[in-house]
Amino acid sequence: MATTVAPSDAAHPHGTTRRDFLFLATGAGAVVGAAALAWPFVASMAPDAETIAAGAPIDVDLTPIADGQIVNVFWRGKLIFVRHLTEKEVADMKAVAPASLIDPAPFLGRVKAGHERWLVTYGNCTHLGCVPIANAGGHEGWGCPCHGSQFDAVGRVTRGPAPINLPIPPYAFQGDTKVRIGEGATA
Repeated sequence: MATTVAPSDAAHPHGTTRRDFLFLATGAGAVVGAAALAWPFVASMAPDAETIAAGAPIDVDLTPIADGQIVNVFWRGKLIFVRHLTEKEVADMKAVAPASLIDPAPFLGRVKAGHERWLVTYGNCTHLGCVPIANAGGHEGWGCPCHGSQFDAVGRVTRGPAPINLPIPPYAFQGDTKVRIGEGATA
């Protein structure tokens, strides 16, 4: 008895059959379908646009900030003080002996060279995180209303219980009229 081969199983001249093609096409379709189902789950693990923007550097225009004025900005959800020091404040701060401070730091260690009239610092007391009030405490710096810590005009602690100076965030000047907070090294 002679056997006949069904047309669907007939071998192609290159050794492949329709069945082979159907297996490959079904497998490829399954892979594409699985990827289409998995994509929304994988994409949901990525941070949203608001989260990404919260960590991005911010630019602060220094043009409208007058001598002696302090501007409050927020970067990554944290308060940042940007202070335009007066010539008198610069001279007074340079004259302070770092050894006389609770957390010794020279004036030029708190500001950027070439931009000595600008201070950029975090705006929370290093004791318990309160927000110090500008020009409070009988001097030109900041006074913490909660526990009495005092900071000079460049954020150095002059009276405790705050143990350290106001920290400096990473920032870089983008010319004389703009500072980018969140990019560059600290002061």
